[in-house]
Amino acid sequence: MARVLVVDDEPRIRAALSRGLTAHGLEVVLAADGPSGLSAARSGLFDVILMDIILPGLSGYRVLERLRAMGVDTPVLVISAKDGEVDRADGFDLGADGYMVKPFSFRVLLAQVSALLRRRELGVAYSPGRLRLGELIVDPVMRQVSRSGRTVHLTRREFALLYELARRPDTVVSKQELLRLAWGGEHATSPNLVEVYVGYLRRKLDVLGAAHLLGTVRCQGYTLKESGAESPEAS
Repeated sequence: MARVLVVDDEPRIRAALSRGLTAHGLEVVLAADGPSGLSAARSGLFDVILMDIILPGLSGYRVLERLRAMGVDTPVLVISAKDGEVDRADGFDLGADGYMVKPFSFRVLLAQVSALLRRRELGVAYSPGRLRLGELIVDPVMRQVSRSGRTVHLTRREFALLYELARRPDTVVSKQELLRLAWGGEHATSPNLVEVYVGYLRRKLDVLGAAHLLGTVRCQGYTLKESGAESPEAS
């Protein structure tokens, strides 16, 4: 069951969202202020966070900023009465994945939540910050990888795979773990498909002269090297 954290200081809104989301099979946890919302959200145990901007103790902007600085990449849907373009831009700049203005349609909100859950299952609900491994830059917003000024675009699944490896540079990640992170579960598809996508990814990295960074460790999994050294058993 997916878990949703609702951070809002209005009891009526918290109650309404709790009833509606629970009725659609989601587990809901409530927080009424910024500090308690941050404390709950930093655990990383939620699949989606719904958060107001104007909160007692700590604004939603600051909560969002601190979560992203901590490396918490849980999708955040901002729900706020602030409807200016600057407000929306600030939210996205700080790492929000969506923005809804109060009053809102619950049906539309549920659709947004469902979309974020699907993205998370596919491994693509990432913090908008870029990852840099030496000269290799992995950009979650553009879903592309670049090196020395050259860029290649990746499919959604290729990017999910690369991102999970890039988050753990110089670390061997097993096929089972990659299936869980990039495909949504160990039994989502055949482990052989991981090999196929590693091949796709290696060919695209080769365009950048970086195929040697993606290595295969026999009987263990795959690794993405942070340095320019040859990866173990890269092939």
